[in-house]
Amino acid sequence: MLKTEQRKARTFNSFETVADVIRILRDQFSTRKLYIKYDVDKHEVMINEYNQDNTLMIVTDPNYRSDGNIIIYGLSDKYIEVDLEVIQDMGPGYYKCRIRSARRATEGRRDLRFKLVQGEAVATNFRVSKHTIDLSKFNIPTSIKVVLDQFQSVNSRFADQFKVDVLNMDIRDAVLKNIKNTGKSLFIQDVSDPESYRAMTDDFVDIASLYGNDLEKLVKKNIEKGLKSIIIVPVIYITEDQNSVTFAYIQAVSKTSMMGIDKVIDLKDMSFKLVDRIRDANTMLIPVHQQISDISRGGAKLRITDPDLRKYIQKSRGFIFDIVFKLQAPLTIYGEIKSTSVDHEGNLLIGVDFEGNSSRKDEMKRFYGVLKPMETEYKARLMKSMKARKA
Repeated sequence: MLKTEQRKARTFNSFETVADVIRILRDQFSTRKLYIKYDVDKHEVMINEYNQDNTLMIVTDPNYRSDGNIIIYGLSDKYIEVDLEVIQDMGPGYYKCRIRSARRATEGRRDLRFKLVQGEAVATNFRVSKHTIDLSKFNIPTSIKVVLDQFQSVNSRFADQFKVDVLNMDIRDAVLKNIKNTGKSLFIQDVSDPESYRAMTDDFVDIASLYGNDLEKLVKKNIEKGLKSIIIVPVIYITEDQNSVTFAYIQAVSKTSMMGIDKVIDLKDMSFKLVDRIRDANTMLIPVHQQISDISRGGAKLRITDPDLRKYIQKSRGFIFDIVFKLQAPLTIYGEIKSTSVDHEGNLLIGVDFEGNSSRKDEMKRFYGVLKPMETEYKARLMKSMKARKA
C-alpha cells in the first residue's frame, strides 16, 4: 500500500446520493480508465457489473490485495474519487463492493498529463535548500548568522559605525520595531535638524511622528553622541512560500560627515546582495539524473532514488531543477511540492506544480514548444485506445 502525504489538498464537492455516483460512473467511465488510489503499481479497475441493490462488481489485477476498503479514482471533465467497502471477495482481483461515499473536484485539471517513456526526459541539477529557514519565527540557523557576521566584517568601512543584526521577536526599540513591521528604511541626513527626522517619502520611517513630543530629546541625544547621519535599511527575505519577512537590518552611522540619499541607495543594494548570499549559502546543487514518471504543462511526478537528494528535498516546499528532453537543451523550472509518497522499494515519489521558471528568456515558452508534439502524440494514442475499448 502506498502512503501519500498531500501537501496541496484538492477542493471537492460530495455526491448526495449513491444513485448520482452510479450515474456518473455509467455515463463518464464506460470507456475512461479508473485506478486504485494509494497503490504502488497503479492498478486499473473495471466495473464489471452494476447490481440492482446499488453494489458494484469490480475487476482488477489478480495480484492486488484489498484490506476491505478500496478508493477508486478517474479523470473525466474533473477528478473523481469513490470510496468502496468490499463486502465479498469473489476471487483473485474480483470484488463485490458497496459505495460508501464519493466526491468530485471543484476544478478540472489544468493540463493534459501523460506518461513518459524512460529516457525520453530526465530531471537533473536539483537546487535544494539545506535548511528550511522559518524566518517568520526568527529562528536563524547558525550558518546564516555566520553569513551576517562575515557581511558586516567585509563592509565595515562603509561608515564610521556599520552593523548587521537580526530583528528579534521581542524587540523593544521603537524604530527597529517599526522597520520590522513595515519593511521601511530609516534616513536621518542631519541629526541636528528636526526636519531630517520626517519621512522623505512613504518608503521611510517617519521618526518625527513616531516620537512626537519626545523628538527634541532624541535630537539632543544623537548630537551628544557626536552623530552626523543615520541610515537603517531592512533585510527582506522571500520565503519558499513567497512570503516577505523582514528579519534583519543593516545600519550605517557617520560621525565625520553627513551621508546623502546615494548612500541609502548603496545600502539597499547591499541588502539585496546579502539576501543572495544567504540563499547561496543555504542552497545545495545535486546534479544526479532522476526519472520523470509523467508530465504536463503545469506539473510532473518525479521518482527520487538518490539518498542525498531525498534527504534534503523532503524538507523543502519547492526546488529548482532542470528538465532535459532527449536532444534538447536543459529547461530550468521551479517546482512546488504538492504531494509525496514512498514506493515499495523505498524511493520517494513527488508531485510538483510548476510555479515559476528560470531567468532565461522565453524559458517556459520553449518548454511548451517541446511538450506540444508530445501532447499531440499522446492524444492520438488515447483516442485509438478509447475506440478499441468501444469496439
